[in-house]
Amino acid sequence: MNAFLKAMSAAASGMTAQGFRMRVVSENVSNADTPGYRRKLLNFENVYDRAAGVDKVEIGRITLSKAPMEQKFDPANPMADNSGYVQMSNVNLVTEMADAREANQSYEANLQTFQQARQMYSSLLDLLKH
Repeated sequence: MNAFLKAMSAAASGMTAQGFRMRVVSENVSNADTPGYRRKLLNFENVYDRAAGVDKVEIGRITLSKAPMEQKFDPANPMADNSGYVQMSNVNLVTEMADAREANQSYEANLQTFQQARQMYSSLLDLLKH
């Protein structure tokens, strides 16, 4: 595999990983008001692909945040404990928006890398034709 294809392969794996990260962030945001919901955390792994000869980003384990749950006093809620408190989610919308922005910027950086490698490869092929 040539250097251009390696660069495109690495960038494509980064775009895939960041796209999945956006999915996890959107799940967290959509469940921010769900009682008992724990924030999902995503880990990435750097994996060497021997067949392609390139390092790629892969999605690691998805874990649940161990941050404390917000306690809301609502004795009328059927999910309330004996003291009248309901465990709300531990999702912080500010943190999720920051994660979404970072994932978006990382996706765009990988896309730019992919496009540049593709353009250089195309230019090389044009030079070889002449």
